[in-house]
Amino acid sequence: MLSTRLQKEVSTKLAKGLLDVIILKFLSSESMHGYQIITQIRKDFGVYFGPSTIYPLLSTLEKKGFIGSEWDMACERPKKIYHLTADGQSVLDYTEESLTLICRR
Repeated sequence: MLSTRLQKEVSTKLAKGLLDVIILKFLSSESMHGYQIITQIRKDFGVYFGPSTIYPLLSTLEKKGFIGSEWDMACERPKKIYHLTADGQSVLDYTEESLTLICRR
């Protein structure tokens, strides 16, 4: 059994290496704003990635066409809400298939 320290180290390394895929996976179930994504990563993986990591990655994913966004102006402070696109779903499906094959070997 891995020690707590080693578990945290492995979790951090996996989350960092697969951060774009993690974001796509979150957005496959619901649209979210950036702070929600940061919070969900911390909740699910116990790792904190701040705005300086998450927002540039969101911008890159949007430029690649994997996610889209729109502004929610209904709040006191407008929020940019991100959603998964069809291309993003294709990337996510391919990645999940690839990871499954790797884990089987």
